[in-house]
Parts: sequence; C-alpha cells; structure tokens
Amino acid sequence: MTAQTPAEPIFTLGALLRDRAAKWPDQDALVFPDRRTSYAAMNQAARGWAKALIARGVQPGDNVGILLTTRPDFMDILFGIAMAGAVAVPVNARYQPGELAFLVADCDLVCLITTGKVADSLDFGERLLAALPSLGGAADPAALALPEAPKLASIICVDDPCPATLIPAASALAAGAAVPDADVDARTDAVDPASIALILYTSGTTANPKGCLIRHRGIVGNSRNLGRRYEIGAGDRFWSPLPIFHIAGILPMVAIVDAGGAYLTIPNFDAGVALAMLAHEKATHAYPCFVTIMQDLIAHPNFATTDLSSVRLMNANFAVQPDAIRTAMTAAMPHTVMVGTYGLTEGSGTICTSRITDSWEARGWRLGVPLDEWDVRIVDVETGEDCAVGAQGEIVARGPNMLAGYYNAPEKTAEVIDADGWFHTGDIGSFDAEGQIMFHGRTKDMLKVGGENVAAAEIEAVLHSHPAVQLAQVVGIPDPRYVEVPAAFVELRGAATASERELIEHCKGKLASFKLPRHVRFVTSWPMSTSKIQKFRLRDTLVRELSGENA
Repeated sequence: MTAQTPAEPIFTLGALLRDRAAKWPDQDALVFPDRRTSYAAMNQAARGWAKALIARGVQPGDNVGILLTTRPDFMDILFGIAMAGAVAVPVNARYQPGELAFLVADCDLVCLITTGKVADSLDFGERLLAALPSLGGAADPAALALPEAPKLASIICVDDPCPATLIPAASALAAGAAVPDADVDARTDAVDPASIALILYTSGTTANPKGCLIRHRGIVGNSRNLGRRYEIGAGDRFWSPLPIFHIAGILPMVAIVDAGGAYLTIPNFDAGVALAMLAHEKATHAYPCFVTIMQDLIAHPNFATTDLSSVRLMNANFAVQPDAIRTAMTAAMPHTVMVGTYGLTEGSGTICTSRITDSWEARGWRLGVPLDEWDVRIVDVETGEDCAVGAQGEIVARGPNMLAGYYNAPEKTAEVIDADGWFHTGDIGSFDAEGQIMFHGRTKDMLKVGGENVAAAEIEAVLHSHPAVQLAQVVGIPDPRYVEVPAAFVELRGAATASERELIEHCKGKLASFKLPRHVRFVTSWPMSTSKIQKFRLRDTLVRELSGENA
C-alpha cells in the first residue's frame, strides 16, 4: 500500500484509516458488546467494500447510500466508500417510505447498501419496496432502472436471506476481489480533502430534509480538533451510544480513529448494556449528551453500582439538561470532567465545547468555547450587528470545517451562508464575559405572544424546577387574540403526580403572565428524530385536539 508523507496531516477518511492500520494494526479500532475489530481487520474490510463498489462501476464523486442500523460493517462500508473516492450518504434508519423515496431520488444515489429484516418491527426490504414501488418488478438487480430513482443502478444486501431484487453482499464482494489493491490506493490517494465525504440529511419540521455537504477536511479536521480539546490519545477508548448514521455518532468515531484508540458503541441503546460496557471496556471518554439517554442511564438499577472510574471525560451537556441529571451524574462520577457542547450537522458536529481546564461553573452551566478553526459570533437577528456580552442573538459561525452547502438546493444554501461566508445556524445563543457560549433555543423555537418574543427554553426551565417533572417541552399554538400562546408537554418523574392546573400555578410568579403555558399535556414517550424531540409533532397533535374540542 502507498502511504502519505508523514509530515503531511491526513484530511481524508480513506487515507486516515489506512494510515492508522499501518501504525496500530493489532489494536482495537471498534468494539461492540459481542465483537471487537482491530485496525488491520477494519482496514481490510473497508478495502473489500471499496473494491466491490469499483467493480460495480461506482465512480469518484458518486453518491452511495448506507441504510443500516449501528453495526460493525456500517463503519467498514463508510470508510470503503471513501477509499473508492465516492460520497457516503448515511440514511436515518428511522426514515419511513416517503422519506426514503425523497432521499434516494434527491441525492442521486447510484448504489444503496442495506439489509432486509432487522427485527419484527423493522424491515428495510419492506420499506424500500414501499418507497420504490417499481423495485418489486425489477428484472435485473445488477442493472436497476427505476423511474422513482433514475440513477440508482443497484442495491446491495449485507445479510441473508436477500430479496431477489437486491444483490447479495457476498456476490458484490466476490466480484470486487478481482480489483487490484493498487486501484484502491490510487482512488484513495486521489481524493481531495476539499471534496465531499458525506451527505447527511437533517430532519426538517414540515419541509423535506436537507442534505448537508460535509467535506473530508470538515469531518476529519473537526474530529481531530475535538480529540485535541478532550486530550484523546492512542489507546484511549471513546464510548458513544448515538446512532452511527448521525453526525453525533460519526464525529467521536472519527476522532478516536484519528487518535489511534477504540470506538465503543452499541447497536441499540439499552441502559443496562451500556453501563456494563462502560465498566468492562474501561471507557476513557463518553458521549451520551442527550437528555433521553442520560435519564435512562441514571434510572437503571445498576447505575449506582457500576464502576465508572475509568471515564476521564464525559460530554454531559448539563447546561441544557434538567438539574436532576447534573446532580445524579456528578454524584456518581465525581472524578470525571463533565463538559458541555454546542454543535449541529452543518458544523461537522461540534462547534463549541468546554476546555478541560474550564471551571466547574463554566462546564456545568455553559456549553464551552469555539473549537480550533472556528470563528463564532452572536448577532442581532434583525440587524446582523454583534450582540453585547450576555445578550441573546443568532449564533453564526465560519471556518474550514463547516458545510459546503445543501445538496441540490442552492436556494437553501444561500439562505444560511451569507456573502462573507458566515453560516447562520438559526440557533439563539449568548456569550458570557469569559467567552462561554449558551444555547437558548431555535429562532423557530421562539414564540411570538401578543408581539412579545418568548423563548420556549425559558418556560421549560421553570417547569423542570417542579419536583414531579422529568422532562418538559414547550411549543407555540395558534391563538385568535395573541397570535400564538405557549403549550407544554410534560413527562412526569417515576410515580410522581401533578395536574395541569398545578404546573401552570407553579409557573406563576416565575414567568411573566404572557409566558405562562395555556395548556399542559402529559406524555410517557416522545416523538423522536435521530436524537431530538420533534416538537412540530407535539404541536400538531395538540392543534388537532383543540380543533376537535372547539368544533
């Protein structure tokens, strides 16, 4: 295999894995609860997939989809696509047929790698047949010609049994065996760091999702800077339960590969399995970060007795969690440096995060400072002028690791990237006197109540202070007098009880009257995207309910 000049930093995914396999061939690269893979084995598997794609006629710059849950060969395929010079398109495993149909066509996929039935409630084969109706009648799986997806030439199935309209992975890999190693290395070496490595579709609210174009330089550079901030080194072990098709799963995975450590993960989040893995594998860094995951870890009966002493640093995001999570986690892990993070898909993951040397007040109640190579400002939404310290405005960011744009959507790209190269996140934030950032909600999460701006996050924070409330989410619903009024959805803690009236009364005196929730509804589960609660679904449910009441 060819190798890059040691003095030159590697900024492409395929070359990165190849280099790490040469340096640490026998070291763990990937660890699941029931399987571990060395760097040498992962590199070999990735090269096999690169050969399979080259044999299938995939060209540099072509888009190749991955529709799989978190599993070892997802990573092999991701790096294999990069080695072939193609663009990886990780597909949200929760996408339903309509969303799949949109993505496959919008992204111009030439190949899709997937599987059939995963569980009783999850069958990708059935979803694809529903998304692509003409697939069922395809005469030749090696040369698809689907009117719904004109560029999609083939779909490869990684598991048996394989539907007749899909190509078995064994056949695709066998065909690739004839491709010389030199061809893979030539493709890998030809990849420009400025070229696109990933297209990640972000969840929309009511519109179709947008495909974020992430460069090789973006994902490798941002991951490397995250690793430096967290002082990750060779032999460290980074645990993340987040789906690998999400930027929050890809970012820590690339960061630990860059450092020469092991990526620890699980196929489906189970708090008991997660706790056992953290202890047994002696994770040094952990990336749970989302409220639903943190709650499940804390609530598990084994949490209090699990040895978590190996974890040096955890991305806990306490600043945007209910206080109860901060209290429970810090009591159980007093030795761990807890950090906050602000980021998004368009920023190749993290934009701001805590420094290890930051004070506990900063790490526990703020979301950090910009990573290397990022410039971040807070600007007035209407004037675009920089906001004063402590004042809230839109977070805008600029740097070499930001998205290149949205695929097939120049008008959407122009809406978020201005003439000076600043990316307008649509998030509301502020900087304190020490330069620590805080997230206050989305611009779209700002309610307009009788002409007054109201942040949903402000109401949520007051509801979280009630002892019976586990989690609260606030949305705006139409109102004939005030245009929009707040409504709250609440998950109660364990066996605790509370009424709608009690929670509204709890907010009185803590919030101005126009900020008080007019309705409270109780839930036991939340409508989720990959990792975020879909507030628009909550809103639509309540609007339908109230319309029925008023009919």
